[in-house]
Amino acid sequence: MNPTRAETLLVAELAAEAERYDDVISQIKIIVTQFDARLTNDERNLLSIAYKNKTNTLRNSWRIVDTLEKMQASRTAPGTTPRQLTLIRQQRKKIERELSNVCKDIVKLLEKQLLPAARQGEERVFYSKMKGDYYRYLAEFADELAREWYADESLNAYKHAYRHAMSTLESVHPTRLGLALNFAVFFHDVRKSPERACHLAKSAFDDAVMSLDLESSDVAMAQTIRDSLQILQLLKDDLVLWSKEIQ
Repeated sequence: MNPTRAETLLVAELAAEAERYDDVISQIKIIVTQFDARLTNDERNLLSIAYKNKTNTLRNSWRIVDTLEKMQASRTAPGTTPRQLTLIRQQRKKIERELSNVCKDIVKLLEKQLLPAARQGEERVFYSKMKGDYYRYLAEFADELAREWYADESLNAYKHAYRHAMSTLESVHPTRLGLALNFAVFFHDVRKSPERACHLAKSAFDDAVMSLDLESSDVAMAQTIRDSLQILQLLKDDLVLWSKEIQ
């Protein structure tokens, strides 16, 4: 007997507890293909966490190997490529292939199934932000020609998400704030424009602070405010760093 949707979700939750993120992804994909591409919040969050953990591990690995490669290259005589540098370079390219496959996998799932089935409002903003995020990750390590294409795709996804968030979500909504944070990071890291990053981050920060209601007695709203305050602190931290860069 085939497992029900609830049973498939249970297996995904167990896999997440055990940090078996490939299994989480495969179970949520079963739900998408066999039950409904319109995921519940629990299903959606599990999928997001699984891909985030997979890509974070690979991105950290890439940064370490890339740094070691540059250090080794700086010690190498011009016109020579010692065996050690060749091996480091091969390892970096292997990580890049793995990271590229993971990013392209979630982008395909978003474009083909999750976004077409998404409701207007928070759900569409969430998935469009994810699309922008994973194209941004692809742009981080791609060669120059591919980097521009990935950067443009990331920018378009973030723009679509931000326009939709502005018209459907409160300025203090955690999803809208998280989008503003990542969109600002895009301008800083990919477009190399701390000015635009600061402008976007400050605008989102100021709008949210103006509408923040810290006196709310509603339990759900209190949790939303806690989530929003955490993102606002991240926005503030980035603003301080980026402002120093501009100065």
